[in-house]
Amino acid sequence: MSGQDEGDQVSQHGLLAIDLGLKTGLAYFSGDGRLQRYHAQHFANRSALKKQVYGTLRGYQPLSVLVTEGDQALAKIWQKLPEKWGAQTVHIQAQHWREELLLFRERSYGGAKAKSVAQQRALDVITWSGADLPYRDELRHDAAEAILIGLWGVLQQGWIEESTLDEIF
Repeated sequence: MSGQDEGDQVSQHGLLAIDLGLKTGLAYFSGDGRLQRYHAQHFANRSALKKQVYGTLRGYQPLSVLVTEGDQALAKIWQKLPEKWGAQTVHIQAQHWREELLLFRERSYGGAKAKSVAQQRALDVITWSGADLPYRDELRHDAAEAILIGLWGVLQQGWIEESTLDEIF
């Protein structure tokens, strides 16, 4: 494949990772495996989330892969539209990305320490990707986990090599 063809293919791919909940983290990666943007969003309730899914997803194009982590019922709400658009949807649990992206001892951390580790790893991904750093160094843990879920997703898609993790972290 020529470089031009490869570049065209990369520009047509996008992966959105979502840390599910009413307090939701979202992270969008381009086909080259780099983080483009991320944020945390709070939904008042499940009904409000359902009403806002379409508008939220329309802002993340192109979308070829959606990776969700957490509550299966919430995942179904998010997956319906991307599946209709022809995107691949993947639902995982936290241990999937933690096993690949965290050290063994870090996986046993709980509470604030676990959130701190996730935030530091997410900052490493932001820096490596050249994405905008968080305002006033505030990175919500929901967004941080979405970034790590997305990094796991781009690894699974083969958009980056596992050896790239040494460069990131």
